[in-house]
Amino acid sequence: MTTRKRLLASAAALAAATCGISFSTLVPAQAAKQAPAVTATAPATADTRPNYHYTPERNWMNDPNGLIHYGGRYHLFYQYNATGNTGGNASWGHAVSTDLVHWKQLPIAIPSDADEEVWSGSVVYDKSNTSGLGTGRKGPLVAVYTSAPRATGIQRQSIAYSTDDGTTWTKYAANPVLDIGSHNFRDPKVFWYAPAKQWRMVVALSDQHKVAIYGSPDLKNWSQLSEFGPDGVTSAVWEVPDLFPLQLDGDAGQTRWIMTVNVAGKAEYFVGSFDGTTFTDSEPPYVAPAGTTLADFEGSTYGSGWTTTGSAFGDGPVRDTGAAGYAGSGYVDTFHTSDAETGTLTSPSFTVDKNYLNFLIGGGRHPYVEGGSTAAPAGETFQDFEGDSLPGWTGTGDLAGAGPSHESLAGQLGHGVLDTCQGGCDAAQGTLTSPTFTIAHPYIDLLTAGGQHPWGQAGPTAVNLVVDGDVVASVTGNNSGAMDWVHLDASKYIGRDATLEVVDQSDGSTGWGHMMIDNIVFADTVAGPWNTETGANLIVDGKVVRTATGNDSGALDWASWDLRDLQGKQAQLQLVDRNTGGWGHLIADQFMMADQAARSTSERAHWLDDGRDFYAAVTFNDAPAGQRIVLGWLNNWDYANTIPTDGWRGTQSIPRVLSLRTVDGQPRIVQRPVPQLERIAVARGARHVRPIVIPSGTKVLTENTGDNAVRVDAVIDAGSATTFGLQLLRSADGTRYLGVSYDTATGRLTVDRTHAGDVGFNAAFPSVDGAVVPLSDGRLRLELYLDKTSIEAFAQHGRTAITDLVFPHAGDNAIALTASGGTARLERLSVTPLADAMAQAYTN
Repeated sequence: MTTRKRLLASAAALAAATCGISFSTLVPAQAAKQAPAVTATAPATADTRPNYHYTPERNWMNDPNGLIHYGGRYHLFYQYNATGNTGGNASWGHAVSTDLVHWKQLPIAIPSDADEEVWSGSVVYDKSNTSGLGTGRKGPLVAVYTSAPRATGIQRQSIAYSTDDGTTWTKYAANPVLDIGSHNFRDPKVFWYAPAKQWRMVVALSDQHKVAIYGSPDLKNWSQLSEFGPDGVTSAVWEVPDLFPLQLDGDAGQTRWIMTVNVAGKAEYFVGSFDGTTFTDSEPPYVAPAGTTLADFEGSTYGSGWTTTGSAFGDGPVRDTGAAGYAGSGYVDTFHTSDAETGTLTSPSFTVDKNYLNFLIGGGRHPYVEGGSTAAPAGETFQDFEGDSLPGWTGTGDLAGAGPSHESLAGQLGHGVLDTCQGGCDAAQGTLTSPTFTIAHPYIDLLTAGGQHPWGQAGPTAVNLVVDGDVVASVTGNNSGAMDWVHLDASKYIGRDATLEVVDQSDGSTGWGHMMIDNIVFADTVAGPWNTETGANLIVDGKVVRTATGNDSGALDWASWDLRDLQGKQAQLQLVDRNTGGWGHLIADQFMMADQAARSTSERAHWLDDGRDFYAAVTFNDAPAGQRIVLGWLNNWDYANTIPTDGWRGTQSIPRVLSLRTVDGQPRIVQRPVPQLERIAVARGARHVRPIVIPSGTKVLTENTGDNAVRVDAVIDAGSATTFGLQLLRSADGTRYLGVSYDTATGRLTVDRTHAGDVGFNAAFPSVDGAVVPLSDGRLRLELYLDKTSIEAFAQHGRTAITDLVFPHAGDNAIALTASGGTARLERLSVTPLADAMAQAYTN
């Protein structure tokens, strides 16, 4: 099971789930992204219930489990919280379909109970009744799942069985069948391995970034055969593994085995061989491009001209501190006795004379923030919450009589904060109002954390500036336990009397039902967000022009800066550690100037999908005609508990057929939506656009996407354009849209949802996602599946897939063509409505 519980184990684990190495040209200050100081109502989001993606009628769903074709029906089991619409309290929900399109929700299959939650796993048809759990000559269906005891947190593998075609299930009396005493041992995928006439299981050793392979004659007694990993992306825990064969280019004599693991919010795959005992990855080791070494840290000191501040960088490079992936024997590591040490290491000046600067970096993932704060802003401190009470403050509800509490939150100043987690914690509600003061400074800077529920929406957690009884400015939390600077703009009210009002009307049902506040300062400047950087910066003319940070890991990975626009410039490297906890140190090595860019592990990885919302992907057992059909959870733990759906949360992707093809000389997975989706295509309602030149700019079409449950097919010739593409879900005024764009210089296809409807419900949600995919004869072929709140984009006949959630406003359904730097040509575009396949999903 991919569960929020494991991501909350540490802030580092949650951060790592988003990506690996993070680097950019500039990281802008975040102050401008604060909630606006208005009393706005929530955006009019369109209908969120999809037409042809499976969703539960109510409550929460995440990972697909136990996928199997049996008795003429496809069985979809899934992680289900029957008591709420956030993650937790996991049981196995159940749905069936005869065609992978029209689903029928059934009663819970394997419920959680007072002793355990029922986490992810798989189902097999024990045709020969090797388990002895069948009746007569009929073999049972057997579910192998991760049992998560509530009392201990140990993850162990258990089984349940059904003798009535999957309708009811009985937990095996002698559970668990496999227990190694681990808290990170989960998500078993089991299949029959005919050559050995035995069952095989792949199961994640999550924190070790390994997959253990087990064998069993009867599904009850298991023996470990081997392990795979670490390999590929290791910046986050490994979950939900799978192992299956595919024929290369349809040749039965060229069968390869595919190992998949779900990591860092995506599904990664490895192509190799399996001999019944061991999986071997066929990918050769990566070798970075050769270049001119600027620093390899092999000496006892940093070398002539290098300077340090603070104590973090010590007297010179280190050796054998437990890091992995460094070159040679020496490297930089700012962890000495603790994460508390801070400082900088700056190189002598050098001339930029090659196109790229490649280097290895690891440690804390804390990006550089332009204009970020390293201390409290100058000004008049109104309240620092360091006392035992709040004289002059008045409370209502559960906040009556509330005072400061001593906490140790990341980013807080001193020991005290105001926390609305009072009696009942998230259930506590009320207000707390400050004494009246006269506004004498244009800004009120303060630290906030906790629930991100803006004022003006249901269940706010907010700090409001109140003048003459009106809320004139408001800020909220950030859905985390890390405090950061926000500000209230009081510039229009200087000389007026005002109060600050802390409001908590959230009951916690949508996550983070309380808010934390600290260090309220009346200031003349806006405090930028904390700059708690651990990273490497390139400085030119006194400014940071390139930056990179680590991956919340002790394993170094390659990063690269494109310096083609800086040729001939004088530059310096500066390594920075401003962080004091939570992977609060930096590891770096092997800075080299080169003609080609090094590629990070994430860039080299083979992903089933390059979007943000395709996770816990796993394939069906026993699919007809030997097909390999995959399904993924269409969501992401970074924001899953807060997506704006009504009464339910969680969507499964459209099922996809996988094949293995030779692409650029290498075996790569190609995927296409199952052909059964054609059954709900409303051909008579299809709309077609004639070929047309796309001028530089934006051209709005008369055609639209109706109720946004459609398939959009397009072929676009790049022509002379440097970028080209489509805008979908476009508003009438053009301010909101979902961008699908291709950059001819980089060969990168992107899906940009940063302007698409409701993106403000969680700071982690806005994103631009993409992948490199070559044009074919200068053309881009797109097959785009829109379904109310999602897009699944397939490019170049399934060579690349990008899946993202999106929450358009009601009425946003226009289509526009875009180009820049020249003209492109639309050769074909059609919009085909897809009927409501879920209309009967919840009827008896």
